[in-house]
Amino acid sequence: MGETHNHDHHHNHNHNHNHQPPPAQAAAPPVMPLGSARGPLFPPAEQLLQLQYCIHSNPSWPQTVLLAFQHYIVMLGTTVMIATILVPQMGGGPGDKARVIQSLLFTSGVNTLLQTLFGTRLPTVMGPSFAYIISALSAINDLSDGNFRSEHERFEHTMRAIQGSLIVSSFINIILGYGQAWGNLTRFFSPVVITPLVCVVGLGLFGRGFPQVGDCIEIGLPMLILLVISQQYMQRVHPVAQSILERFALLLCIGLIWAFAAILTVAGAYNHVKERTQLSCRIDRSFLLSSAPWIKVPYPFQWGIPIFRASSVFGMMGAALVSSAESTATFYAASRLAGATPPPAYVVSRSIGLQGLGQLFDGFFGAVVGHTASVENVGLLGLTRVGSRRVVQISTAFMIFFSIFGKFGAFFAQIPLPIFAAIYCILYGIVAAIGISFIQFANKNSMRNIYVLGISLFLGISIPQYFVMNTDITGHGPVGTSAGWFNDILNTIFSSPPTVATIVGTFVDNTLEARHSIDDRGVPWLVPFQRRKGDSRNDEFYSYPLRINEYIPSRFL
Repeated sequence: MGETHNHDHHHNHNHNHNHQPPPAQAAAPPVMPLGSARGPLFPPAEQLLQLQYCIHSNPSWPQTVLLAFQHYIVMLGTTVMIATILVPQMGGGPGDKARVIQSLLFTSGVNTLLQTLFGTRLPTVMGPSFAYIISALSAINDLSDGNFRSEHERFEHTMRAIQGSLIVSSFINIILGYGQAWGNLTRFFSPVVITPLVCVVGLGLFGRGFPQVGDCIEIGLPMLILLVISQQYMQRVHPVAQSILERFALLLCIGLIWAFAAILTVAGAYNHVKERTQLSCRIDRSFLLSSAPWIKVPYPFQWGIPIFRASSVFGMMGAALVSSAESTATFYAASRLAGATPPPAYVVSRSIGLQGLGQLFDGFFGAVVGHTASVENVGLLGLTRVGSRRVVQISTAFMIFFSIFGKFGAFFAQIPLPIFAAIYCILYGIVAAIGISFIQFANKNSMRNIYVLGISLFLGISIPQYFVMNTDITGHGPVGTSAGWFNDILNTIFSSPPTVATIVGTFVDNTLEARHSIDDRGVPWLVPFQRRKGDSRNDEFYSYPLRINEYIPSRFL
């Protein structure tokens, strides 16, 4: 009886909570449990009370600029990683790689600015997406046996084919987004679906964490240990140290370990090691600084007129779908770390539509892949406890600046990748943990919910791992029918943890005792946030700037 009464009490409390949310500052005191249990129970909290700056609040300008630069550095790792994977296989040299990085930075800056102004308006950086790698490799493989006079010609031809694929496949997201279809899909979400979805968007990237730290353990491991100690433990030494280290320890650690890597390189520590180790550890192996132009403004069709090949386009369509699923998961995580309400369906729709327009822009400007919401930058919001939108908007200035002034951008692009991998070990973990926090809004003791969570989490990691392990260097995966385009679509979709978690979680949660478990699933908590006028705070966080919404048709809002 006591337990039932307690459960009802919580249910009523949550029900009232929807209509009259308490102010963000008021933390409910821990409730003492009944029965033999000891210790406090913590009721659900819609906002993380230890955030120092939320979406609307801003640090001082000097801190804002430094934090923005930190966001730029964090997103740079993925940018360099993708260029390092694709450009050599396309036949490009260091100069081509430098230009690809510049193009990716430029398009990232523009996409991020557009998303923070007219998309979700959450503080999310739009970075290059690994989802497009399989499709890009497939395009590279298709053209690898062509008759080209030089490797550079093959590079340009492949780039134009990828551009054409990006342009055509971008309409998938534009239609899904502005047609409201993607937002309507999120109406089937509940906290039981959002939890594994956000978890695997972090955990699913484990391959980019410690496995890459291990590529150069003498740089990666010190970075990981130093970042944890300085950012979490040393900040407690002195009040001044706390404010500096909590927000800027990442930059300090990168500087120290990068200098350490330079000393090892100059001292000859890597003169007689394997080529792969040299590429990971040495700071002079990328040749970016010597080959990057001083000033070069990315412009449309800089590699030539796009080539439209049906075989490449279909694979990119799969990648566009995957990037939408990844972005959606990342937006939910960002909303929590920025102190905002979960993004309503119409906001998710317009952001995916805008992401499609961004991919169209990527195709015009010769980005080698499309963009998605950057998981590592959302993790950085949690690490620094600064969820300010302005910080991310200022970071776009760094992206665009370094994309134009190539030598300066190339200088930072030389940071060894194991340093970034060490950072990702922490940032991806924070995002995964934020996913876990969503389950507080559902019944954590429901065996049905535990089943849905378990199967979504496990299959969301296990199925993509199977596909990744069985995908070769040319992008050929486990699906091996005679239709190459069909293979590319399925191999891309099932290589993505968030996409698999979305499919499994949404299906099982909405078909397994769904009607009888509405309260247990946390649907009453989420529904008001999904509607345009369901919660008064939706407009506060997600309305367009400068009252633009008064002039835009409601379907595009």
